[in-house]
Amino acid sequence: MRRLTGHLYFWVLLAILLGGFFGYFNPGAAVKLKPLGDGFIALVKMLIGPVIFCTVVLGIAGVGDMKKVGRVGGKAILYFEFASTLALIIGLIVVNTIRPGAGFNVDPQTLDAKAVESYAKTAATQTTTDFLLHLIPKTFIDAFTGSGDLLQVLLISILFGYAMTHLGGAGRSVHTFIEECSRILFAMMNTIMKLAPIGAGGAMAFTIGNYGIVALKPLAALMGSFYLTCLLFILVVLGSIAAFTGFNIVRFILYIKDELLTVLGTSSSESALVPLMQKLERLGCSRSVVGLVVPAGYSLNLDGTNIYLTMAALFVAQALNIELTIVQQLTLLGVAMLTSKGASGVTGAGFITLAATLAVVPSIPVAGLALILGIDRFMSEARSLTNFIGNGVATVVVSRWEGELDRETLSRELAGRT
Repeated sequence: MRRLTGHLYFWVLLAILLGGFFGYFNPGAAVKLKPLGDGFIALVKMLIGPVIFCTVVLGIAGVGDMKKVGRVGGKAILYFEFASTLALIIGLIVVNTIRPGAGFNVDPQTLDAKAVESYAKTAATQTTTDFLLHLIPKTFIDAFTGSGDLLQVLLISILFGYAMTHLGGAGRSVHTFIEECSRILFAMMNTIMKLAPIGAGGAMAFTIGNYGIVALKPLAALMGSFYLTCLLFILVVLGSIAAFTGFNIVRFILYIKDELLTVLGTSSSESALVPLMQKLERLGCSRSVVGLVVPAGYSLNLDGTNIYLTMAALFVAQALNIELTIVQQLTLLGVAMLTSKGASGVTGAGFITLAATLAVVPSIPVAGLALILGIDRFMSEARSLTNFIGNGVATVVVSRWEGELDRETLSRELAGRT
């Protein structure tokens, strides 16, 4: 028993269960626990930018070759697009097979357009040009204090690392300083992660207390289909990719169970970003690959979000009795591939990208999003978990592809042998 209670995942799981029960039996008091979850995520996000900056800069300095950095980035993007396309296709197949929205027969005139008005406006302001320009922060500091976009931090880190490697001896003191800062930041993050049970429990109590379980029954078909699709993607698609790479997906999931429970409780994959990077390095992935692939994957490799976009969009169409042609469905798939890029791991971003995706099919009213607004919070857990596992697998794959994966260490760690 003492060995079990010594693990973080035990306390996180216990907190999630207690939070869920508390939210069910005393929803009024449970809603007031929302600041616990928000505060924990805020503490984590406070350090993510600096940690990513130090990791990427040190990784580039260790490589010393920008051609290799570009090669790793290119391989990562190729993998991201491959996995994202598979996720979109699987979502499309499942929602057309199960048809969870069929039989709802919702009258478009009864939809509450005001409920999703803010999401629609946010989505309408995002164009491809805006997205590309948004990658460039207004100032160096703004990348860390502004929107918290990891792609901005990644851009700054690459430029800084490139410049530092070309300074020769003059850059060594800066390298030493960043290395010591990195150790301090990781120590701070490890301290914050001890608060994960409190944050996860508070977030789960608020979710159940605010939305309730009874409200889920009318939309259980969509939720069930979505969770099933995410499970199929993880076990079949990612499982096949993992097997081809040389490791077992189930063992990998068990290896990162602490982080997965944190993501489950907070509905934010960012809450466990740094611990994931530490474990991937422990698995035998090189620090430079981890530092480049994981931050990029958090904005470009969102498998769970891709599945959600296609399934939710077609669910709305089915509920409104709108038949989409195969061309319209493929158009939705292509647009979802673009709109999902840059969506953060924080709850709510997926709903905004869904509004942007629906905008390309005029026959589906954006107000139809009101049908799933109440359960979006519950589906965000599956989105975040799928995104999180997908980025972990992507890092191992790119490390193997680049020839920088210690396969003996990988096998030993996943087998539980120290």
